[in-house]
Amino acid sequence: MSTGLKIETGLSLFKRDNTHTGVYTATEKVYPKLFEWFFVIGTEVNAQSDSLWVCRIKKYLIQILGLLEELNNHSEQSPVGLVLEYIHTNYPDKISLEDLTKCAHLNRISLNKKFQDLYGCTAKGYLLLYRLKIAENLLTHTGMSLNEIACAVGFEYDSYFIKQFTVKKGMTPTEFRNNSREFAYNQIV
Repeated sequence: MSTGLKIETGLSLFKRDNTHTGVYTATEKVYPKLFEWFFVIGTEVNAQSDSLWVCRIKKYLIQILGLLEELNNHSEQSPVGLVLEYIHTNYPDKISLEDLTKCAHLNRISLNKKFQDLYGCTAKGYLLLYRLKIAENLLTHTGMSLNEIACAVGFEYDSYFIKQFTVKKGMTPTEFRNNSREFAYNQIV
């Protein structure tokens, strides 16, 4: 269990150094998704329809910061960069290997070789790990149900989400949530 649990998504966006100016741009492909998320946040704030509205706003803010951070970290427009941008923008949707190969203009073998060289996994493996990373943030910082989180990060079935999370993280999503909240509580006390 990490001893540094806190909201880390997007923190690099606020660091200024020789390579980062502190001002980040969104590409034309990403802008509609950001606009949609900000619109939903505004609607949630205006409606305050139920006790979970704050959780949903946190979810969208985490997604926005995560997307901007990933775009900043992988701003090259190589085939892998194009696929990363596609994954980071569309991970809540159903994504096939064919979608990724079309985006990169590569066949599946070439694309998976490039991902293997850079990330140690296939393109679909990267997508799975990215979805689980977003799920970790949602488990830690929201009260969303497992089914809501599964849907929000692109899993069709919560049972498949729970199975994949448990295999990759070594604990169930509920155990992860309880551990991360217990750790956060102990940091306050």
